Amino acid sequence: MAGERPGAWFGFGFCGFGQALGSGRGRQVYSPEPLEVPGTSLDVCRVSASWSYTATVTSGGRLELSGSASGSAGGCRDAWASEALLVVLRAGTGPDSGAELQAWAPGSSLRGEPLWAQTVVLEVERKDGPGGDETQAGPLPLLPCASAYVSPQPPFYRPLAPTLRARRLELGAEHALLLDAAGQVFSWGGGRHGQLGHGTLEAEREPRVLEALQGLPMAEVAAGGWHSVCVSETGDIYIWGWNESGQLALPARSLAEDGKTITGDAPGLNEDGSEAKRATEGEDGGPAPFIAVQPFPALLDLPLGSDAVKASCGSRHTAVVTRTGELYTWGWGKYGQLGHKDTTSLDRPCRVEYL
Repeated sequence: MAGERPGAWFGFGFCGFGQALGSGRGRQVYSPEPLEVPGTSLDVCRVSASWSYTATVTSGGRLELSGSASGSAGGCRDAWASEALLVVLRAGTGPDSGAELQAWAPGSSLRGEPLWAQTVVLEVERKDGPGGDETQAGPLPLLPCASAYVSPQPPFYRPLAPTLRARRLELGAEHALLLDAAGQVFSWGGGRHGQLGHGTLEAEREPRVLEALQGLPMAEVAAGGWHSVCVSETGDIYIWGWNESGQLALPARSLAEDGKTITGDAPGLNEDGSEAKRATEGEDGGPAPFIAVQPFPALLDLPLGSDAVKASCGSRHTAVVTRTGELYTWGWGKYGQLGHKDTTSLDRPCRVEYL
């Protein structure tokens, strides 16, 4: 999903379950299309997309599900969708009840009772500029103002170290990334694909700071299935983990074997953004080595020296937005999720021309 100010949303990728992507059931969307959500007006403020369904929240607090899961609910502030769990932040029922965090089975249609619920104290964010007194809830799945993260099983939250103030939490298939208030990145969980960034393939049971990034304040983190990305405050991209489909923008053997990437000429971008040819070579002039796992953060340069401001990851693909508003995607593209009007996988950043 991609958002455009002041409120237009676009979708692309697999929509075989009828989830809202701007098109009908039973086909892939290869290039961004305006998002159309049945039953809602054009005031969509948040979208969370899982594999088989989409959760959409309007500025009026209406939550709509489309795809393999259906249903709607009012009084919602935020939602986070996954195949196993739908987490919803809803306004409390009493004047002093605050907000309630609820976990639902996606197939429940938001009817009956949630799997669990907990009242939370919202961490508010003051808006800049005119009307700066307005506040809004922080993002999920981090429990606002609790320095803790959502768990599908009791206990519902786990306290972190007292000195660690969490700013953002991202979850991969087997690992977690946490960005703290000082711009440090912590990771823990499974590490067999190098996704933790500590230089090993070992698991970590507790949050551990990425020593390779210390002294470099980060502004964004994103977790893919088995890879990780972070963006520094100066706009640099660091990426590590599994590279099976080129999601690290490094040469991938699977793409070469499929004929998508070759060790001779491969397309790139000219200074004006048009397609050009580049030679995939190593430092000695020979073919570049294939990289399956990158266990340390690697600095990635976008075409034209663009600075990044935001990153996001799918299971095996990566997307980055630049300061000038351009969207670059790369990695696994079988279902059109890269937005390049085809199903090609790429091991280099490529600009989404539609936007």
